[in-house]
Amino acid sequence: MFEQIAHNSLNKVTSTLKSLYSLRVNKIHKFQSKVNIEIKMGPFLLKTASTVAELKKALRLRYQVFYCELQGTPQNLGFDVDEFDFICDHLIIIDKKNQKTVGTYRLNCSQFNTEFYSENEFNIDRLKKLPLIKLELGRACIHKEYRTGVVIALLWKGIGEYMNKTNSDLLFGCASIKTSSPREAALLYRLFYEQNRLKPEFLTPPSIKFSMPQLDLWIQRFNAPLSEEEKLEAQKLIPPLFRAYLKIGAYVGGAPAWDPDFKCIDFLTILNKEDLNKSLWKKYKLHSESF
Repeated sequence: MFEQIAHNSLNKVTSTLKSLYSLRVNKIHKFQSKVNIEIKMGPFLLKTASTVAELKKALRLRYQVFYCELQGTPQNLGFDVDEFDFICDHLIIIDKKNQKTVGTYRLNCSQFNTEFYSENEFNIDRLKKLPLIKLELGRACIHKEYRTGVVIALLWKGIGEYMNKTNSDLLFGCASIKTSSPREAALLYRLFYEQNRLKPEFLTPPSIKFSMPQLDLWIQRFNAPLSEEEKLEAQKLIPPLFRAYLKIGAYVGGAPAWDPDFKCIDFLTILNKEDLNKSLWKKYKLHSESF
């Protein structure tokens, strides 16, 4: 028993040291925001992280959600960080009562960068060649005690404000669904196909490394219109944030990528500013004329 306790303690220390090493390697101490946003909304402050301390809080929240909550990592002292965090902006939501960072979203604009996280999983050459300013969304997470429509709305408000300030025309990013089933992945692909969410100019196939085994076989099986039961089954698989993308009018880049580390599939979602559902922007108090 004592050996197991010692082993777990060593794992905790090792994980923490790895996170701190990643921060240093990725030059987190040189971080500077590119676009500054600050909006007070009731008990919350919506802003872009502008200091190293604010960025670290966002990275720690991501670690708590992606690793501790979703993967069962037994400690929450680490940071979820990669090489893109230094070159991106980060929307954060702060609870003013306790100064806790409760939501975050990573923003990577083509005005500032030419490399995108999505390229790790997908071939996005078609998107990159479009003569538009593009904004990649990623690493979205909300603290489990704050997952309400209000906080999601605030994140969308921040995205809208960032779009205005960067004149972005196209949003894209990975939307994850927690499943390891190629059947369910194919079911979702067929649903999006029947909803006309695949456009030739937006097709972004997954790379060979991130292709899901047996997915093509299941896609071939779903070569006829889905039944109402199958449509309902597919709809239930879609998490709230992805559902919000679809309500706004998102397109899908094609077949999903398979992420073996997180045991999930990722669909590349694309949102054209001109096609955004104006009623949803109005709901989030983003006036259509500002777009």
